[in-house]
Amino acid sequence: GRQNEDNEEFLPTGETSIDSYPNWLKFHIGINRYELYSRHNPAIEALLQDLVSQKITSVAMKSGGTQLKLIMTFQNYGQALFKPMKQTREQETPPDFFYFSDYERHNAEIAAFHLDRQVKRICIKRKVEILILDFRRVPPVAGRLVNMTREIRDVTRDKKLWRTFFISPANNICFYGECSYYCSTEHALCGKPDQIEGSLAAFLPDLSLAKRKTWRNPWRRSYHKRKKAEWEVDPDYCEEVKQTPPYDSGTRILDIMDMTVFDFLMGNMDRHHYETFEKFGNETFIIHLDNGRGFGKYSHDELSILVPLNQCCRIRKSTYLRLQLLAKEEYKLSLLMKESLLKDKIAPILYQPHLEAMDRRLRIVLKAVSDCIEKDGYDNVVENDFNTDVNTVTTER
Repeated sequence: GRQNEDNEEFLPTGETSIDSYPNWLKFHIGINRYELYSRHNPAIEALLQDLVSQKITSVAMKSGGTQLKLIMTFQNYGQALFKPMKQTREQETPPDFFYFSDYERHNAEIAAFHLDRQVKRICIKRKVEILILDFRRVPPVAGRLVNMTREIRDVTRDKKLWRTFFISPANNICFYGECSYYCSTEHALCGKPDQIEGSLAAFLPDLSLAKRKTWRNPWRRSYHKRKKAEWEVDPDYCEEVKQTPPYDSGTRILDIMDMTVFDFLMGNMDRHHYETFEKFGNETFIIHLDNGRGFGKYSHDELSILVPLNQCCRIRKSTYLRLQLLAKEEYKLSLLMKESLLKDKIAPILYQPHLEAMDRRLRIVLKAVSDCIEKDGYDNVVENDFNTDVNTVTTER
């Protein structure tokens, strides 16, 4: 009898270890070579809920960026990047602003996450799941209203941040933090009187656990007021890229094309670098990080974003079929996006003209692909990433 009692202490609690993990850790564990999360990972919905409801236990400024971002830590030790609201939904980027001095928009971060993933569409007779782009390469993002006093000022140990809090003439709580752009009294973030809206993007695994490699985007802009980049002057630039590793083999060039379509639909001109997980080598997806400069203009389509597709004339079949589906009336991109974004706490996320601009841009993408097919032939443009035996996408993606 006595021996059994001793063994009692070493028996498992009955809880399978993974069930007891917090949702941010379940998200981290689910990352693989092909995607940040699987299509039906229940931890993602739960994580989105955590982002808006978990108690914020500490706040610090993120160093290095041009604009103010805060790192928030939650009660369950999860962390997220907070981008505060800087523009109203209706405001457009002023025409004289360069892309590199544009504001980073919290609602663009939220909308990018929804565009990159899926939305459930309930039909009367049967439940049908309609995916939007179905890439699953953007970390989960949710909108949240934060109390500037209780949830930022009172929980920060960051003296530099704390010192920038003040009360405005209108009796609102404001702060501006420290950064190289827009961190001054004139650009202060003010509550009404102390609530501020922002986006919270779940952190990826710590770099000490999952190193990431940063790659220079071959189609990056010059980031100069007068100079042009090489791709802007050389129409055969893609041929050069295709002879350079990692673009000379594997799926990387197709990943760049997916990212190009993603950015064009959002109007994001700021994709200067991209990241991959080092552990997976060159045969892995591109993480679609940092999308805050999307959705700046709904009255203008920035065709230069689409140059990689025009020059390379390559696209995955799975991406092409999905884009064709989203152009159909019954699966209209703008409607699916609107429906998906309604789930966010700070909805509406996008001003209606931005949604309509996406439908217009989608038609431009499809026209670009059909021009390519006309020029080079279907099989040279559309890469079959489907396994022909079964009707599924191969792990090639």
